[in-house]
Amino acid sequence: MQLRPYGSTGLTVSVLGLGASHIGADHVSDHEAETFLNQALDLGITLVDTARGYGRSEQRIGQFISHRRDEYILSTKCGYGIADVEDWTPGCIARGIDEALRLMRTDYIDIMHFHSCDQWRLERGGIIEPLLRAVEHGKVRVAAYSGENKPRHWAIHNGSFRGIQTSINICDQRVLEADLPAAAEKRIGVIAKRPIANAFWRFEERPVGDYAEDYWLRAREMQLTPGVMPWDEAALRFTAFTPGVSSCIVGTSKLSNLRKNAEMVEAGPLDETSYRYFRDAFRRCDNGWVGLV
Repeated sequence: MQLRPYGSTGLTVSVLGLGASHIGADHVSDHEAETFLNQALDLGITLVDTARGYGRSEQRIGQFISHRRDEYILSTKCGYGIADVEDWTPGCIARGIDEALRLMRTDYIDIMHFHSCDQWRLERGGIIEPLLRAVEHGKVRVAAYSGENKPRHWAIHNGSFRGIQTSINICDQRVLEADLPAAAEKRIGVIAKRPIANAFWRFEERPVGDYAEDYWLRAREMQLTPGVMPWDEAALRFTAFTPGVSSCIVGTSKLSNLRKNAEMVEAGPLDETSYRYFRDAFRRCDNGWVGLV
């Protein structure tokens, strides 16, 4: 598994990371979650990304792989969901960090993101300070922001955040025009989410109301085809090897999918013609296609 620096933070992450939202679902058994998490690490995946809002994900990470804590970079998100505390307040941030530490049975979190925080909350002040204090006290190693569009732009240029997480895929490329180069210039670590564009190709007809609907519509307008390779391989290799991406996270709880994803990234970047095809198609059809939260 190829490893890359996560910006200038001193952390190193695998090109393929694990999006651990699915292992928090109730229909996934504890045994399945334990097996999956440990085999993810056995495959050489060194970035595990979760969030406060991903069901039992944080708790299961602590329960099943905390004994292997030195083998992975732990990324999570905060800002909401703390009992008896208003969301997006200093107290919520501070208590959310402590709760994440407790649930995941660790003394430190490598990357702590604000989870899709609105720009007006960022600008209002008061909530960034507790995150930065957690960094000073060694509870968190990197303060980061997860989100899209104007708030992401603000976070990149504010100077408080050393990492970002954002949607990057063949149907979601607006970030590549300005914000990704800016992040690279500032040596900010970048985690790309939704790298396979929610697998929009699964649907013959418009999947109204489905998570993939917007990307399905964009792909149809761009008249995309994957070329000689399967859709998932073309999409994943596009994102994983876009300049400026530190790691891309694919959400799954199926070992077969995880192994397949690992094999696909081993194939390396798309050839230049294929990569330019996807870039040019997006630029040609982009009609205010902002990043999807």
